[in-house]
Amino acid sequence: MHTIINILELLLTNIVEICTILLELFGVAILVSTAVKCFWYWIKRDSKIRLELAQGIALSLEFKMGSEVLRTVVVREWGELGILGVIILLRSILTFLIHWEIKHEEKALAMDDKNRH
Repeated sequence: MHTIINILELLLTNIVEICTILLELFGVAILVSTAVKCFWYWIKRDSKIRLELAQGIALSLEFKMGSEVLRTVVVREWGELGILGVIILLRSILTFLIHWEIKHEEKALAMDDKNRH
């Protein structure tokens, strides 16, 4: 029975590690693609660059936070759990601030559109 538990634990650890890496990869891919798209907007002098960049960063952070939450499944020590908790807290604060920025940027763009018409 002990052998089966060890095998299942190893399987769970490997699955979580693979999924964690995939979520982090998705976050990086979203951030890079957003940066490239926003660089193009910057070249075109498009006014929605800040909104698009903030939304891309927020989505990327969501994937990165998901990977950190998933990583807590296989944490074995309180020290590791504390570090993960601080990382999740910092990313949550960043996400909150970015969403606040998105809300204000959307209002500013709406006011610009309203003033043009």
